Amino acid sequence: MGHYLNRIKKPNDIKKIPADKYPELAKEIRQYLIKTVSDTGGHLASNLGTVELTIALHACLNLPEDKIIWDVGHQSYVHKILSGRKEQLKNLRQFGGISGFPKEEESECDAYDTGHSTTSISVAAGYSRARDINGEKYKVVAVIGDGSLSGGMAYEAINNLTGYKTNTIIILNDNEMSISRNVGGMARYLEKIRTNTKYLDFKGDVENVLTKTDFGTKVADRLKKTKNSIRDLITPGEYFKDMGLGYFGPVDGHNINDLIRAVEAAKTYKGAVLVHVLTTKGKGYKYAESNPSKFHGIEPFDAATGELRAAPAKESYTSVFGRVLCDIAEEDVRITAITAAMAGGTGLLDFQSRFPKRFFDVGIAEEHAVTFAGGMAAAGMHPVVCIYSTFLQRAYDQILHDVCLTRKNVIFAIDRAGIVGNDGKTHQGIYDIAFLSTIPGLTVISPKDGAELVQALYFAKDFEGPIAVRYPRGEAYFSGIDEEPIRYGKSELISKGKSLAIISLGAIFKETAEAAQLLENDDISVTFVNARFSSPMDTEMLDSLMGHGMIAVVEEGTSSGGFGEHVAAFLAGNGYKGKFLSVSLPDVYVEHGTRAELAHKYGIDAEGIYNSLLKKYREPEN
Repeated sequence: MGHYLNRIKKPNDIKKIPADKYPELAKEIRQYLIKTVSDTGGHLASNLGTVELTIALHACLNLPEDKIIWDVGHQSYVHKILSGRKEQLKNLRQFGGISGFPKEEESECDAYDTGHSTTSISVAAGYSRARDINGEKYKVVAVIGDGSLSGGMAYEAINNLTGYKTNTIIILNDNEMSISRNVGGMARYLEKIRTNTKYLDFKGDVENVLTKTDFGTKVADRLKKTKNSIRDLITPGEYFKDMGLGYFGPVDGHNINDLIRAVEAAKTYKGAVLVHVLTTKGKGYKYAESNPSKFHGIEPFDAATGELRAAPAKESYTSVFGRVLCDIAEEDVRITAITAAMAGGTGLLDFQSRFPKRFFDVGIAEEHAVTFAGGMAAAGMHPVVCIYSTFLQRAYDQILHDVCLTRKNVIFAIDRAGIVGNDGKTHQGIYDIAFLSTIPGLTVISPKDGAELVQALYFAKDFEGPIAVRYPRGEAYFSGIDEEPIRYGKSELISKGKSLAIISLGAIFKETAEAAQLLENDDISVTFVNARFSSPMDTEMLDSLMGHGMIAVVEEGTSSGGFGEHVAAFLAGNGYKGKFLSVSLPDVYVEHGTRAELAHKYGIDAEGIYNSLLKKYREPEN
């Protein structure tokens, strides 16, 4: 295995392989991807679907001089292989290993760091204009999936790009999927193009008939050269043409020769041009083809069976949320669920099945999701907006302006809050505490465990005004502590001591509780508090802690703008003279790795929290 693949050592080595051997190279790449990702986990289905497309791009372009911008970037594994990182892929998404997304620090062939959708065309437009200003000649290609075309930023970029008569190539990788099957008007439009075989059959039949004679061949050639060619008789892509783009396609995304011809033609186009490529997500691996959502992002699995190697996890925070939301919706017909193309990831599949009229997948359009919820709340419903923390960043203005400004009854269910692990810098949910704390009138709850998440959701259901409930990725922890009922803006006292007060925010409660016990073992009398609310703060509780010689806050978020910073400001403003420590994440972009590895590195596992608290506690007084 790998006769041709092993010849790829550095960028542009693909050009040393005969073009007629590219299909064999594609086969070898697929085998290598399946073997590698089965060991490391990662995004498999999307990469299997773009093997031929990536080969064609590397065959037609000169890297790193030419630029490829991958929208989201989870489909860039083949690009990494063809740019000389085949061996590094064996440590894909592992701590200290290669990223699952494009990274400029990894290779000059990665033209831009990406991780969120709908960004590629904007980046490509910027590259193209800078190229022209500088009098350079390199090619710029944006590769964007049809799922990303449900996001508005792509259209903003197209609207701007088509005003410039400069070559920019947009590859539309159309596989009918993002993570789940795509929704909305663009998805329906592309489906019409895919299923309208009349054009393709007509074109092929006419050419086949005409080229059987010398006269017919001349006619066919003449037709191809005329402005109103066979392609224009039955034209797909009219929408894109009306937008001002050139349009080539649709092209079979698994036919390398056709792809190369299309890319070469696009390189000569005088303006922005879209090449519409039809691919199959999971191509070449039966388990991924039949279940592309499962293999979109998958943990290590048995390549022979497609089954996960590890035993299924116990109930996750996400599944707790999904289960409770269905219970709440049974009780309250005003409850609706809104997601941005993440029904499965946010735990809404059961809700979608049970309450189809109250479920809304708006596509990859977080800004619209939030304002849509605001309109729904204004009309008397009680919408629940279910979005990962890292993606909620994209809707900051809508949260502030369209929901909180007028106190709309919207619940934000913030999944993947905190460290998320192997997806790395672009996906860590460590900023929401800071950016949500700037919004007046937004209540933010961070439950300490799965049981408190249940209670928080019921509290949110009955709450008047905007409220966010944030919870982490992974298996739900249940502390077994008898829960005090949630009261607005009030924390929960776990234990009462004399010397050191520890305030824990959110699901890092487990590690903080372990650290507190270690301190007790050192004969340090600890008061332990579960904050519950970061907005508003429990100032009454903070006043009660002033008699302790040291107060500490522990949270799984950034230090700047975090809960600890707000507590420190309150204490300082109210005359606290004791020691203070905020145990949080530093102001860096946290890399990829398991949560345990990253928590240990940044000192927010039980050992790290204990060591930080003990060191500060034992420091001499100033």
